[in-house]
Amino acid sequence: MKLKSPFLVKPHSKVRLKDFATAAHPGFRDEKDSHPVLEKHCKQLDALQEVLYASQAKAILIVLQGMDTAGKDGTIRHIFSGVNPQGCNVASFKVPTPIEARHDFLWRCHAQVPERGMIGIFNRSHYEDVLSPYVHGKLSAKTMHRRMDDINGWESELADQDVVVLKFFLHISHAEQTARLQSRIDTPDKRWKLSPADFEERKFWDKYSSAYEEILERTSRKHAPWFVIPADHKWFRNVAISQILVDAMQGLKLKYPAPSFNPKGLDLKKQSVAEVAKKAQEWANGPESAAKTKA
Repeated sequence: MKLKSPFLVKPHSKVRLKDFATAAHPGFRDEKDSHPVLEKHCKQLDALQEVLYASQAKAILIVLQGMDTAGKDGTIRHIFSGVNPQGCNVASFKVPTPIEARHDFLWRCHAQVPERGMIGIFNRSHYEDVLSPYVHGKLSAKTMHRRMDDINGWESELADQDVVVLKFFLHISHAEQTARLQSRIDTPDKRWKLSPADFEERKFWDKYSSAYEEILERTSRKHAPWFVIPADHKWFRNVAISQILVDAMQGLKLKYPAPSFNPKGLDLKKQSVAEVAKKAQEWANGPESAAKTKA
């Protein structure tokens, strides 16, 4: 599947996050200008998700990564508000539990991969088991690189099994993170989102940026591309990601499955319940069954 986007990280390309804008909003003057487009995207995603669910031919795995306050929760809330909940699952990956830590680092994530017909969203993902340990010196560069090779192989396997992998790095500036954290401090109803770790991790901003650059360079592949999304403006983040999702799902060219029988001719107003049930069963069993019943 080929996807064209100005935010695509081309495979094997050099990545410097400073070269990617955080506050850009190409194609839109302001937030108001984006509202009808996002509304259109949400309606398209609703329709596309229905075909995905019905066909059960493909699965969609969406990976969301970014610095703290980048807007992973908000992305899910705004883009997938109109999607049928039965066809969408969200999984989050924080510090591994003792049982998870005794398995390979991909074990807990593989269990959350969506089945065909479903959209799965990783709110933080398997990349957390590369990112944080490396930043905090618990993982050597050699082990980090080996794990990224393992991830490439795993994502390739998923693609071979009809899982479409789309990965989004929500790119915010340090100044924007500062403003969002201060807003949470100043707003009592938002303080529940805060933890001491939010402030401790800010000391490692540069290390996280460098680690993300390596991740984007080494793991953006044709079968599992990364997109660096300008995320200082939440409204543009939503439009940009939803556009990519619509393009990707349309590109699958999925169709509704063939019906198990042809209901043409059934008239629930004129025929009795028993007649309709009998004819439906005859047609489901095939023309030979219907012929035998008439004889």
